Amino acid sequence: MLVLLSYLGGVLTIASPCILPVLPFVFAGTGRSFARFQLPMLAGMALAFAAVASLAAVAGGWAVEANTWGRRIALLLMALFGLALLVPSLGDRLMAPFVAAGDRLNRRAGQGDSIGGALLLGVATGLLWAPCAGPILGLILTGAALQGANAQTSLLLVAYAAGAATSLAVALLAGGRLLAALRARMGTLEGLRRGAGVAVLVAVAAISMGLDTGVLARVSTASTTRIEEALMNGLGLGGRGEGDTASAPGNAMMQGGAMMQGNAMMAGGAMMQGGAMMAASGSAMMAAPGAMQPQGREASGLPVEGRIPSFSGAVAWLNSEPLTPLQLRGKVVLLDVWTYSCINCLRTLPYVKAWEEKYRDRGLVVIGIHAPEFAFEKDIGNVRAAVRQLGIAYPVAIDNDYAIWRALENRYWPAHYFIDGQGNIRHHHFGEGDYAKSEEVIRQLLAETGTVPPAQDATVSPAQGGVMQAADWSNIRSPETYLGYARMDHFASAEPVARDGSAAYTKPGQLALNQWALDGRWTVGPEAAQTGAPGGRIVFRFHARDLNLVLGSEGDDRPVQFRVRVDGNPPGADHGLDVDDEGNGTVRQQRLYQLVRTTGEVRERTFEIEFLAPGASAYAFTFG
Repeated sequence: MLVLLSYLGGVLTIASPCILPVLPFVFAGTGRSFARFQLPMLAGMALAFAAVASLAAVAGGWAVEANTWGRRIALLLMALFGLALLVPSLGDRLMAPFVAAGDRLNRRAGQGDSIGGALLLGVATGLLWAPCAGPILGLILTGAALQGANAQTSLLLVAYAAGAATSLAVALLAGGRLLAALRARMGTLEGLRRGAGVAVLVAVAAISMGLDTGVLARVSTASTTRIEEALMNGLGLGGRGEGDTASAPGNAMMQGGAMMQGNAMMAGGAMMQGGAMMAASGSAMMAAPGAMQPQGREASGLPVEGRIPSFSGAVAWLNSEPLTPLQLRGKVVLLDVWTYSCINCLRTLPYVKAWEEKYRDRGLVVIGIHAPEFAFEKDIGNVRAAVRQLGIAYPVAIDNDYAIWRALENRYWPAHYFIDGQGNIRHHHFGEGDYAKSEEVIRQLLAETGTVPPAQDATVSPAQGGVMQAADWSNIRSPETYLGYARMDHFASAEPVARDGSAAYTKPGQLALNQWALDGRWTVGPEAAQTGAPGGRIVFRFHARDLNLVLGSEGDDRPVQFRVRVDGNPPGADHGLDVDDEGNGTVRQQRLYQLVRTTGEVRERTFEIEFLAPGASAYAFTFG
């Protein structure tokens, strides 16, 4: 089912303006043998895209840098290809070595077209192709990054690329018929050849200026995202729409795609092996009632969902020596999968801490599994500082390699796994809320071990303030929004995004709800946008009680001051925890900053933050 979804998502790229830059390269082969030229070219394009996307998703920054050089070389080759089409004499001189090699290959094959040359052209095209990251491709790439390298993610990327190649093949066949008609009327292909050369050079210029990933990407979002979401929902792989709280895993919110779905962050969408967690909250991982139930434990009504994972993949431990499942035998264990800049995780933290304090002496062990979302969250010093500031006293396993995450087949921040004294996972909960049910599960599992909490005990009701205060879900109309180009959406500056390069941006006169823009000089990377000069601004049109922004600076010794405005004025009483009533604040650490907390009527407003010095990085907006 997932392979089919990926394939259909690729087919839809033909309706997206993001395909325009590679069309001249593809149609330059119109009129050649489909089996010996066009098909190998499309296959090369699909395989190159799938290989580069897989590598970039799992291999880190060096792979992205290597692909950047690969794109530059491919652009040079394509520019020469365009000149060869435009100026036949130049083409004859440039292509003489390749023609000789192709002739040798052709004599062996007994055909008139070079399969090897077509394949090489396809590989170069695949290096240049940057398809718009709608819900389906975003789902695949995020899952690849979090789940690590495996055959399934590569297969899904190949299926996506194959879908795009299929739609292009259909367009090529249709183009061949049009070419035949034109040839009959013109009597020569010279004009078409030169026209193709001009089109190729225009495409090279467009890609060089970033139009394929900037302007076209923003146009494409509106044209194909709704179709992709409808496909996902039709195949049972999508989530609920915004504002619908009746279903979806853990009232979940998807991270990495175009869909925001509630009060947890979902990583990787439906890509988990076996699709083990796709059903509604409370049922996705459960075995049939009574299956694998420990002897004498049937009274709790909690089925066995799996086994406690090994913690050997943790790269470090905080607040404890490394723990093992054997050491925890006989204890009730709560695993809290979290990351310190996640607003949903922070809002559940008061309950997790309260449970640990209340039931610690009765046999409960809480272990935080810190699985990073952003690169700075892999810094153990940053995590140690966050643990100290948040007042977390229980053990925290640093899962930088996602080893425990994968062992749990997890896809959410936060995720809670409840484990009995025999090491069996008996219950799970994704996201915020349902705290009374979670505490009842803890009490049931403690009762199974022979430690019966007093029946008259009330459920915990911890104080929640600052960023940990429960969200005003009825008034949230704005989704989590990423500022790095890997997951960028709703970007409204007039200029295309210059990936990994310094560029000047301007904000538009007006923004629609949930649009945002940069103003000033910025460098946009895959995870964040960084200011390159004093006065860099971000504007966002939002609707929520709270506005939070994950920020960082180049180091603790280089703080960056900023100023916040709401509808053009200082926030006053609506200032967040990290700014004063005049809107002044300072970025000192890489963490989540609460910038707006509305005290009056919640309505649509325009937020603006201005950084007074370069070096500040902005990662993601969240709302509450």
